[in-house]
Amino acid sequence: MILTTTNNLENRKITNYKGVVTGETIIGANFIKDFFAGIRDIVGGRSGSYEKVLREAKDSAMSEMVDRARELGADAIVGIDLDYETVGPNGGMLMVTASGTAVQLI
Repeated sequence: MILTTTNNLENRKITNYKGVVTGETIIGANFIKDFFAGIRDIVGGRSGSYEKVLREAKDSAMSEMVDRARELGADAIVGIDLDYETVGPNGGMLMVTASGTAVQLI
C-alpha cells in the first residue's frame, strides 16, 4: 500500500477513487509516564514517554486506515492528513485521526 500526503503520485496514474478512509485511536497516558515526562521536560530533555505514546497512536490510526482501504480494493491512499487532539477530563487522553482518499492505480 502506497501512502502519501500529496494528492497524486509521480509516474503513477489514479484510475479509480474508492472513497475517504479513516482510522482513529484514543490512548490514555498514565500518571507515571506523565510524572516522569514532566521531570524530563523540566531538565530540558526530550519527553521520550510522550513521544512513544504519540508514535503508537499515529501508527495505530494509520494501520486502521490502511485496513479500510484494503477492504475497498485500493492500491494507495493519497491526501493523508493526521490530526492530534486531547480529549477527556483534563485532556487526559490523546485522540489521533488519520484520513485520506483510497485509490486504485495503474
